[in-house]
Amino acid sequence: TRPFSYKDNYDWIGGGSQDGGYYRGDSQAANDDDGGHSDSTEGHDEDDEIYEGEYQGIPRADSGKGSLAGGPGSVRAGAQQFRDIGVSEAERRKDQEELAQQYETILQECGHGKFQWTLYFVLGLALMADGVEIFVVGFVLPSAEKDMCLSEPNKSMLGLIVYFGMMVGAFLWGALADRIGRRQSLLICLSINSIFSFFSSFVQGYSTFLFCRLLSGVGIGGSIPIVFSFYSEFLSQEKRGEHLSWLCMFWMIGGIYASAMAWAIIPHYGWSFQMGSAYQFHSWRVFVLVCAFPSVAAIAALNAMPESPRFYLENGKHDEGWMILKLVHDTNMRAKGYPEKVFSVSISEKNNNHSDCFIQHFWHILKNLLACFSPEYKRTTFMLMAVWFTMSFSYYGLTVWFPDMIKYIQKQEYESKTKTFTKEEVKHVTFNFTLENQVHRQGHYFNDKFLNLKLKSMVFEDSVFEECYFEDITSTHTFFRNCTFIASLFYNTDLFKYRFIDCKLINSTFLHNKEGCMLDFSDDFNNAYMIYFVNFLGTLAVLPGNIVSALLMDKIGRLRMLAGSSIISCVSCFFLIFGNTESGMIALLCLFGGISIASWNALDVITVELYPSDKRYPETTFGFLNALCKVAAVLGISIFQSFVGITKAVPIIFAAGALATGSFLATKLPETRGQVLQ
Repeated sequence: TRPFSYKDNYDWIGGGSQDGGYYRGDSQAANDDDGGHSDSTEGHDEDDEIYEGEYQGIPRADSGKGSLAGGPGSVRAGAQQFRDIGVSEAERRKDQEELAQQYETILQECGHGKFQWTLYFVLGLALMADGVEIFVVGFVLPSAEKDMCLSEPNKSMLGLIVYFGMMVGAFLWGALADRIGRRQSLLICLSINSIFSFFSSFVQGYSTFLFCRLLSGVGIGGSIPIVFSFYSEFLSQEKRGEHLSWLCMFWMIGGIYASAMAWAIIPHYGWSFQMGSAYQFHSWRVFVLVCAFPSVAAIAALNAMPESPRFYLENGKHDEGWMILKLVHDTNMRAKGYPEKVFSVSISEKNNNHSDCFIQHFWHILKNLLACFSPEYKRTTFMLMAVWFTMSFSYYGLTVWFPDMIKYIQKQEYESKTKTFTKEEVKHVTFNFTLENQVHRQGHYFNDKFLNLKLKSMVFEDSVFEECYFEDITSTHTFFRNCTFIASLFYNTDLFKYRFIDCKLINSTFLHNKEGCMLDFSDDFNNAYMIYFVNFLGTLAVLPGNIVSALLMDKIGRLRMLAGSSIISCVSCFFLIFGNTESGMIALLCLFGGISIASWNALDVITVELYPSDKRYPETTFGFLNALCKVAAVLGISIFQSFVGITKAVPIIFAAGALATGSFLATKLPETRGQVLQ
């Protein structure tokens, strides 16, 4: 490996504009001309050269060469060695800032144009895939719970499993991107997401479906930390805040795509097929398959894009970094009508490749994570952790609580229309029509036939069924409590044991019961409206917030955007007390989503900009914070859901308190507007 030259790092730029403190100044150039001396022709002074270890404060082994012990040369050598060992943190920080400024100058020469916009749409597809993943399980759960006979605990686990997967994936892929590259890590995590999303649409059992969705979440979990860091390394200082905010819109587009596809596909049961009763492929599985398309499209598009040049430069691959920067420059100049403009940047060669083995990769990941808690970054890291946690707790808790409250309000309205029948005497009657939302108490049914019948939300209590015949019955939310069946026959029904609570069956027979759980199609239009359309509106409502944050991010600063949006979101929580109707809850959902998205955009931008990439912190930290975000999401969802139908006060107090805390702590973070990426 060639010795690492201090000047090598500071001579990344050669040719082009030479004004500014990060090029060789005029005085130096004048000295070169007057003395006929040039580093490139005669070599440079050894006192100006340090090798890689010396840059880190390690003295040169031959620092005293040529000096006599105790003589003036020895004194000078000792002083030089002392200076090398005692390089102050302020000087190192200045070095890093100057190197960062050089990279910033290169990006400004490359310009902002076609290349960045192409990368914007490519990375947007990856971010869109993350947005889709959040909604998939929630949309398919009403159908999957019947298709797979899911109990309440299984439904809860299926709803939360994607967050556990994304928690693991965010930390794993975010940290790995700092070691093997942004592009390669993103390709791997998107591939895992695509493969297991595809498998999950075909598997039949609950356990295998749960496992596939878990690994699908692990895959997509890395998209957010990698995408933002990847894109930021192609953006100059004056463009970064605005364009990272525009990139956030693709998460919204992912939610809209998932809502629209669910509404368009799941209610169309003609798209289903089955092979006997053992294998069923209903329309919700088609929806799961379609939801993998953004991830597949992102993989195809990402293959045409290069790695981050900054990652190459920081790993000593200067030739590869220079070629990518030249590609960015030439692509933008051709698109602007200046194909003749020459890329005038030259980058000194430094060979410092990393060829770590698998175990060493994870050892470096751990080191990077611990470095985020070093004295220099400890306060910032803890502040960010608190802000991420409080925002995730309130945001995810409320966004799941809103639909659950809408369901509860609908359920109350539905139950208010329940019809009750008492002490009926029904004999020799054939029922071949749908029975819905009724309660029958102390009835007596003799020699009645229930044929090709759908029972929806039916309850029979303290009733007697004598010599009755049940055939081809499909039921949902139907139960028999303390009933007696005498000499009755059940043929091809889904009236399983759990539907009979404290019942007596005397000389009654069950033949050819339906296998599995039957889907209830009768009220899916209303379910589609409630689940898909409401989420569609809630996702679309963040559009104004995205636009406002993108336009104002670089004008008012990240901290004002983050704290201001959090405070307004906190205030909006108190309007929840007025959400007593379905339309009122939908309006509040849209209001909260539209306001809170600006704080998320600001938080994403500030997290990218706070940590230096030369030490490989950004993706590691972003991944760690995203993992913490998913922990807070699971906690918030669990707590908020437990109060549905009980009280609104606790969710309101929790959400408002978390947002108020987050907005206060956000003001303690350093402002990064106008700052180059370190």
